[in-house]
Amino acid sequence: MNQNALIIKHLKKTGHITQREAMLDYSIQSLTKRISELRQMGMRIKSVFMKHPITKQRYARYELVK
Repeated sequence: MNQNALIIKHLKKTGHITQREAMLDYSIQSLTKRISELRQMGMRIKSVFMKHPITKQRYARYELVK
């Protein structure tokens, strides 16, 4: 299964994905690029910027728009 297919499956199951999940669960190094490809294919995915509660580091969480 290619990386885009893995991301689509994950999004359909959970509704969202982060870079950390993509890297740890699927060894995907460039989630931003894969999300861009999926958007070009017509998938509706929005970026939601979050802040980690402990480290205060910002990160993007990609959510499937239904």
